Amino acid sequence: MSEQPEVPLKGRSLVTLDDISTHQIEELLHKAAYIDSHRREVAHTCDGRVLATLFYEPSTRTRLSFETAMLRLGGSVIGFAGAQLSSVSKGESIADTLKTVSNYVDIVAMRHPKEGAALVASRAASVPVINAGDGGHMHPTQTLADLATLMSRFGRITNLTVGLCGDLTFGRTVHSLIETLCRFGNVNFVLISPDELKTPQYVIDRIKATPSCSYVEVKDLAAVIGDLDVLYMTRVQQERFFNEDDYLRLRDTYILDEEKLSHAKPDMAVLHPLPRINEIAVEVDNDPRAAYFEQVKNGMLMRMALESSLLGDELPGYVPLQPKEVQA
Repeated sequence: MSEQPEVPLKGRSLVTLDDISTHQIEELLHKAAYIDSHRREVAHTCDGRVLATLFYEPSTRTRLSFETAMLRLGGSVIGFAGAQLSSVSKGESIADTLKTVSNYVDIVAMRHPKEGAALVASRAASVPVINAGDGGHMHPTQTLADLATLMSRFGRITNLTVGLCGDLTFGRTVHSLIETLCRFGNVNFVLISPDELKTPQYVIDRIKATPSCSYVEVKDLAAVIGDLDVLYMTRVQQERFFNEDDYLRLRDTYILDEEKLSHAKPDMAVLHPLPRINEIAVEVDNDPRAAYFEQVKNGMLMRMALESSLLGDELPGYVPLQPKEVQA
């Protein structure tokens, strides 16, 4: 797939990973690895900077990850964690909130339950806006964390068989990951879900449009687990259902335990965007294939790389990744 000419990250917003080039994604992965091994050296990269975290729906991991990332770079944080705690409760629009907050801060991370909210925010703001999740649509920084975890486990993000299991209809993390992996190519997707929670057509179309990628849709996790390099588990999200009976019926459809894992490859990586409810048994946590808490660390490192890049603050001692020669 042809890419648009690369525009520097400094001063830009990140609404979806389609906003940036594959080389820039690789650069962020490279930066995150550098940050991990040079924590002390990068600790003052963003001195004097202020991040606003505007979270219109509940979040623990993502909000704390963005905030910790900025604090570890030497910056400060303001914000709210729930629309009821802000002037939204008085009827203020997203655009007005962002125009206001842009006067206080250097960069914004925003989560909102409505699809497209991050795009509206990025157009209204005069500082970079990072989409921290908009409805069932996109969650680009979770995808960056996922890619970093694949890189740390396999040394690559291509030539893998990736199983995605559970809620593939509403899982924004799943949609973002599939679409981004398609840009790099050479991935076989195994889509494991009940009929009620199948992958949306636009995501299937993205896979079909990538000649080097393939997919199958199945219902039985146990039947395919032995073929997978990666198993990406998701929770069936109660807040995305209109009908509680449907939620209760589907909630326990897929639970990963040691018995199922015994049929998997010894180096398969188990990923999960968290929070986990009961779709991964606690006994799996001690299995070396469990990579979901590693994802949490990688998410913070990737957000450090992204925040510093969008602000244009150079990491001391960092040597940029050289672009690969374009192949004919």
